[in-house]
Amino acid sequence: MQIEIQKYRLDFRFDAGTSRGVMKSKDSYFIKLWHAKNPEVFGIGECGPLPGLSIDLNHGFQEALNQCIKDVLSIDDINSKDVFNIIFDDFPAIQFALETAILDLKNGGKLKLFDNGFTNSTQSIPINGLVWMGDKKLMLERIQQKIDEGFSCIKIKIGAINFDDELDLLRHLRSKFSSDEITIRLDANGAFGPENAQKKLDQLAKYHIHSIEQPIMAGDWNSMGKLCFSSPIPIALDEELIGVSSKENKLNLLKQIQPQYIILKPTLLGGLQRTKEWIDLATERGIGWWITSALESNIGLNAIAQFTANYPVEIPQGLGTGQLFHNNITSPLVMENGKLRYDKSRRWDL
Repeated sequence: MQIEIQKYRLDFRFDAGTSRGVMKSKDSYFIKLWHAKNPEVFGIGECGPLPGLSIDLNHGFQEALNQCIKDVLSIDDINSKDVFNIIFDDFPAIQFALETAILDLKNGGKLKLFDNGFTNSTQSIPINGLVWMGDKKLMLERIQQKIDEGFSCIKIKIGAINFDDELDLLRHLRSKFSSDEITIRLDANGAFGPENAQKKLDQLAKYHIHSIEQPIMAGDWNSMGKLCFSSPIPIALDEELIGVSSKENKLNLLKQIQPQYIILKPTLLGGLQRTKEWIDLATERGIGWWITSALESNIGLNAIAQFTANYPVEIPQGLGTGQLFHNNITSPLVMENGKLRYDKSRRWDL
C-alpha cells in the first residue's frame, strides 16, 4: 500500500464567529491511499481537526500523521485484516480520514463510499441553515438570507453578543414566523455558566426553541444532567461527546446526563463506525440524534452525508457547510431549498 498526505488551507468567505472566537481559515489534511500496482485507483479521506475542539491537536499531531504513513506502508493489501488494526484513539480526525480513505479505495476510488438513495441521486437530506455570530444587524440579515434560501430549520449560534440582543433576534424572528413555519435551533457552544444557565433557558423558551446545543461547558456531567432534567428546552450534547471513545464510557455518559439529543460529528468522534456506536446506544435509550459536519471541505462532507443517508433521516441534519469556503473542492454536492443532494452529473475536481 502507498500513502500521501497533503495539507490544504480552507479560506472562509466571511469571518466565522463562535463563542470561542473568530475563524478566517482552517487547515485540512487529505490522506490518499493506493496500491503500488494500480496507482490510477486511489481513495481519499479528510483529516480536518478543529482548533479548540479536536483532541487531535492536544499532543503530537504531526507525529501521529507520520505514524499513520508508516502503518499504511507496512500493509500489503487493502483487504488485509491489518488495515483495521490501525487505530488512533487519541486522534479521531486521523481515524476518520483513514477510515473513509479505506472505504473509498475498497469501493473503486470514486468517492462513493456507500450505495444508497443519496449517492444514486434519488434521495436528498434535509439540513438546517446555519447562522454564524455577528452583531445584531448582521445576524438578522443572515437569518433572513437563510429563510430566503428555503430553509425551514434555522440554527443560530449564540453566546458571543449581548444576551438581550440575542433575545431580540428571537423575538423578531418569532414575530414573523411561527414554530410551525420555522424551526429554531440554538448552539451556545458552552457559553452559559452552570449558575445562570437555567434562567437563560427559561427566557429562551418563550420563543419555542426546538433544542439548544451544549448550554454549559463540557465535562460537568452533574450540572448538565440537572439541566437536561429541568430545562424547558430540549438539550443536545455536542462537545460533551468529544474524547469519550469506549462503549462503556459512552453508555455511562448517556445514563448519567440523559440528554434529549446528541449531535454527532465523525471528525471529532473518531470516524463512522464510532459514530454508529453512538447512534445505536442513543436509539436504544430513546435519545434523538442528528449528524453534523465539522467544517470539513466537500471531501469530508461527502463521506459524512453518504453515511447519514444510510439512516431513515426525518429531521434536518447539520450538513450545510459546503458553501463556507471560497476555495472548497468542486464536487457533486448541491445545496438547495434547505436540502443537500448528490448530483451524479457533476464531477469532482481533485
